[in-house]
Amino acid sequence: MVGKVIEVPGELAASQEKFNGDAGRAFVADLPRRAEEFLGRWGLRVDGPAMHGVAALVLPVVRADGAPAALKLQLLDEESAGEPVALRAWDGDGAVRLLEHDEPTCTLLLERLDESRMLTGLPDAREAVLVVAGLLARLTSVPAPAGMRRLGDIGRAMLDQVPRALGRIPDGRDRRLVADCAAAVREVLSEPGDRLLHWDLHYDNVLAADRANWLAIDPKPLSGDPGFDLLPAIDNRYDPAETRWRFDALTDALGLDRERARAWTLGRVLQNCLWELEDNAAGCPLADVQLEIGRALRGG
Repeated sequence: MVGKVIEVPGELAASQEKFNGDAGRAFVADLPRRAEEFLGRWGLRVDGPAMHGVAALVLPVVRADGAPAALKLQLLDEESAGEPVALRAWDGDGAVRLLEHDEPTCTLLLERLDESRMLTGLPDAREAVLVVAGLLARLTSVPAPAGMRRLGDIGRAMLDQVPRALGRIPDGRDRRLVADCAAAVREVLSEPGDRLLHWDLHYDNVLAADRANWLAIDPKPLSGDPGFDLLPAIDNRYDPAETRWRFDALTDALGLDRERARAWTLGRVLQNCLWELEDNAAGCPLADVQLEIGRALRGG
C-alpha cells in the first residue's frame, strides 16, 4: 500500500507548513505517493529509515544492480531548482554525485554517503575548517552554468532592504555594524563574480564517503564571488579567538584577494542579519555570533 512506503516525519511537515504554507502541505501530503512512484520508476528498494532536514526527505535505497543510493524528495522552488544543475557541473569532484533527476519534481537520486559521519563530528575544529577550505577550492573553481541565480542580484536586493532594516535595530553599535557591512558590499557589487558557489557549506553538509574522505551535499547554488561562501566555516562551531585564523586559512586555500573576500564575507553577515530581522519582531537584538564576526573582520 502507498501509505506503508514511508511515514512523513512530523518535523518535516511542520517546517514545510511554516516556510511554504499551502504548497508545503500539498508536498507533504503527496510524499508517500511520490516516493512509491520513484521507487518503481528507478527500480529502487528502501534500505533503512528515512532521513530529513528542513526541506527534504531522503530515503536510503538500493538500485537494481545492488548499488546503494539515496532518493531525495523535495519541493521544486527557486532554491532547489539549481541543485541538479550544480551537481552535474561538479560531476562528483568535491560533491555528492547525481545519478538520476526528475526535472518536474526536482526528485534526485544521489550516490549514498555515510550520513552517520558529518564533518561536525571531527574533533579538531581547525582540521574541519581546512576540509571545508579544500572542498570550496574545488567547487568554486568551476564556472557557474548559465541561468544560475546571481550574487549581484542578491547583493542589490540586500542593499534595498538596508534603510528599513537599520530603523529596526535598537542598538546604535549594532546599527553601525550593519551599515558598515552594507558599505562593504557596495564597494564590490560591480564585480560580483561568476564562480559556482555552494552557498550553504556548513559542517552538517559535509559527509564522509568511500571514494573520498569528505564530500559536500545539499547546495543552494549561486553564481558569484567565492568570498561569499566562507562564512559557514567561520560561524559553525564558533570560537571568537579563531575568527581571523579561519578567515585567513580559507582565503589562503582558495587563493582569494583578502580585501574582496572580507567585503563579501561582511555581505554574508549582512544577509544573516537581514534574515534575522525579517523573522523576529521589531527591536529584537541581533545574534551575537554574527555581530562578533562582523566586528572582527571589519576591524572594530
